[in-house]
Amino acid sequence: MSIFNHFQSRYQSTQEEVISLQDYIELCKQDPQVYASSAERMLMAIGEPELVDTAKDTRLSRIFSNKVIKRYPAFSEFYGMEEAVEQIVSFFRHAAQGLEEKKQILYLLGPVGGGKSSLAERLKELIQHIPFYAIEGSPVFESPLSLFDAKEDGKILQEDFGIPIRSLNKIMSPWAVKRLHEYGGDISQFKVVKLYPSILDQIAVAKTEPGDENNQDISALVGKVDIRKLEDYSQDDPDAYSHSGALCRANQGLMEFVEMFKAPIKVLHPLLTATQEGNYNGTEGMGSLPFEGT
Repeated sequence: MSIFNHFQSRYQSTQEEVISLQDYIELCKQDPQVYASSAERMLMAIGEPELVDTAKDTRLSRIFSNKVIKRYPAFSEFYGMEEAVEQIVSFFRHAAQGLEEKKQILYLLGPVGGGKSSLAERLKELIQHIPFYAIEGSPVFESPLSLFDAKEDGKILQEDFGIPIRSLNKIMSPWAVKRLHEYGGDISQFKVVKLYPSILDQIAVAKTEPGDENNQDISALVGKVDIRKLEDYSQDDPDAYSHSGALCRANQGLMEFVEMFKAPIKVLHPLLTATQEGNYNGTEGMGSLPFEGT
């Protein structure tokens, strides 16, 4: 296979696949990975570790005091960082189980040249390998399960399709609410798309950096109104909103905030409700936006 054919086949394998909502629900019944959270998908991408008994290696035994360590092939290039990598994997494992880590921020702290940025880049690279499902056309890549109410629909979905109720605790975005009203409550008109996270296209992967007080506000995280669309829509209409913020782009994925505490404190406020409650407010007077990422 030539390099051109290889590139073309690799490109085609990551293109969107559109299915109906009914087919998506049936897929959930067959494969729990279809509705997996971002933490669960990250664990899939990282894979299983190799156990290394350092007592059998004279060099490693002096470094690790004869302990049995876990070495992950996905992080094989990060020499001597086995303990740090295991802490990161442990964070995602607990988040995938729905524990307190699910509502926390993974903060990498260390000296200059310690490998923090390299670890973050590797995590973003890994999450691109596992696809996820979102409502077609949704500007925030929201889960199709957000269309259902946990209290009203949870029992039926659990009994008929095996979808646990804990996977339904999501809110609809204002965009989805508007479409629902347009469809007259007929959710079968929603389509579902299979997407691969992408750094290049900013699909479920986003990066934001600190700015100064004069040129950065919360719109870097939550987006802002699109002035060009105000001719056709009111200012608080979801279709007039530009979902360009990092939290919008990183929903169901991974958001990297470089030098987080060097940003103005007002910029950090949306992170509290986004992580703790799974939603945050935009800059306009519309409903809350969902966030189910890391």
